[in-house]
Amino acid sequence: MDRKRALVVIDVQDEYFHGNMPIEHPPLGESLPNIGRAMDAAHAAGVPVVVVQHTSPAGAPAFDKGTRGWELHPEVARRPRDHYIEKHRDSAFTGTDLAGWIERNGIDTLTVSGYMTHNCDASTVFGAVHAGLQVEFLSDASGSLPYANQAGAASAEEIHRVLSVVFQSNFAAVVRTADWIEALRSGEAPVRDNPVASNRRARESRRAA
Repeated sequence: MDRKRALVVIDVQDEYFHGNMPIEHPPLGESLPNIGRAMDAAHAAGVPVVVVQHTSPAGAPAFDKGTRGWELHPEVARRPRDHYIEKHRDSAFTGTDLAGWIERNGIDTLTVSGYMTHNCDASTVFGAVHAGLQVEFLSDASGSLPYANQAGAASAEEIHRVLSVVFQSNFAAVVRTADWIEALRSGEAPVRDNPVASNRRARESRRAA
């Protein structure tokens, strides 16, 4: 049975390009064009596009409404969209009308793109799964940045790769944009894995090394 998808484009805002939180992996020169391609393909296929924009409290170091960092990137702002959400928490579901909009439109599959993989994308992926939706994650139309804190340090590549593996193990079918666009054409839905099989492969690979 064909899926009734919606593409959600999360927080593609100038903060991640010219502000205090530059995305590093995948490079913006890869992820931004893929976000645009996904939006164009969705529009052409009749898949509704939801654009999400994050707003922090006034004076916050990032996403302060009215500052340049809060603005949507022009590549997203100029494209058609079917629904717009302004959010104040990590998940696109929290404190917004997303769940109601999904229900009214008969959506059963949410395709997640945008920034950041490990924060607002992850929160939205988990929220969608808990709401009973099928979820897809566009791994090359999203991205992470590096962290260092009391718990340790991780590169942007590590964070993005690990979250993608975790998503695929149980929460979302992780797919590249070109393959997702082909799935729109063919009607074949990407498939997520499961924790048991993912773990078994890892243990078998370790034994074979």
